[in-house]
Amino acid sequence: MKINSQGLDLRIHSRLMNLLVTGGAGFIGSHFVRGALTDALPGLEGVRVTVLDKLTYAGNFANLGPVAESKRLDFVPGDIADAALVNSVLPRHDAVVHFAAESHVDRSIRAATEFATTNVVGTQVLLDAALRHGTSRFVHVSTDEVYGSISTGAWTERSPLAPNSPYAATKAGADLLALAYHRTHELPVVVTRCANNYGPYQHPEKLIPRFVTNLLRGRTVPLYGDGEQVRDWVHVDDHCRGTALALLEGKAGEVYHIGGNEELTNRKLTGMLLEACGAGWDRVETVEDRKGHDRRYALDDERIRQELGYRPRVDFAAGLAETVQWYRDNEDWWRPNVID
Repeated sequence: MKINSQGLDLRIHSRLMNLLVTGGAGFIGSHFVRGALTDALPGLEGVRVTVLDKLTYAGNFANLGPVAESKRLDFVPGDIADAALVNSVLPRHDAVVHFAAESHVDRSIRAATEFATTNVVGTQVLLDAALRHGTSRFVHVSTDEVYGSISTGAWTERSPLAPNSPYAATKAGADLLALAYHRTHELPVVVTRCANNYGPYQHPEKLIPRFVTNLLRGRTVPLYGDGEQVRDWVHVDDHCRGTALALLEGKAGEVYHIGGNEELTNRKLTGMLLEACGAGWDRVETVEDRKGHDRRYALDDERIRQELGYRPRVDFAAGLAETVQWYRDNEDWWRPNVID
């Protein structure tokens, strides 16, 4: 692995691409990078990757440890909102896979400025550079939270955006910018929106790792409100496979949903995590509900299934058990980032 500020040189038409992966040291981005560099993502065998990551609290170079010595990996520390840096890195990359984002809802409620800067301005800087340098594909990775809340049924890719949190609003703004660059400039943009991700290497501020790390330390876990909020869960490996499909086969200017088809209330999920960690309900502390807390998310992912052949492969119960075991086995990784 090299650390520098320049891209590498492979041809997209050979399917051996140079990818610029933003946020590639974060939870989902690092899974994508590891999958690409170990040839675990079909169609990306032999790909070379440049990771651009600011290494904020949620970005961890250790997440790239299993592939850190790969000759196909280049790492650039830096901010996607730094136009000069982005302009120097992006040339000679065939495609951009844009994971970088401020993503924690509670943090966005307390202070939204960094979310607007990274999620909106940073995306605009990347889009400008991609347009300037003739990037062959730009995949913008987004979230189901841009739709707000839905009581019944599921959102399609044509559903209106109605974000409720500052985080979701900045992601919705970035989505609209990306699609506008396609409509205005014909930049080959594809937008993906995924369900709630889980799996190894997720920062302990998020629900599953926070609950697991608290329980492993003998602490209580905070359950918002009545705990009846509903979320669809997708394993990060499935999300990365869906992202790779969108990169290789997705239609420019379109949106693709990546779901897990595993709807659970937060209360039900809490019970599963308590059982996995050998704890009882006396370890659960009911806390005041989050401001503007969305009640239910649900994605209709029929489009990516029919057009690109996506199917979630990781069984939720098995994936959750493996995730809990990973946190048991990797206390040195999560202990410095634990949320008290």
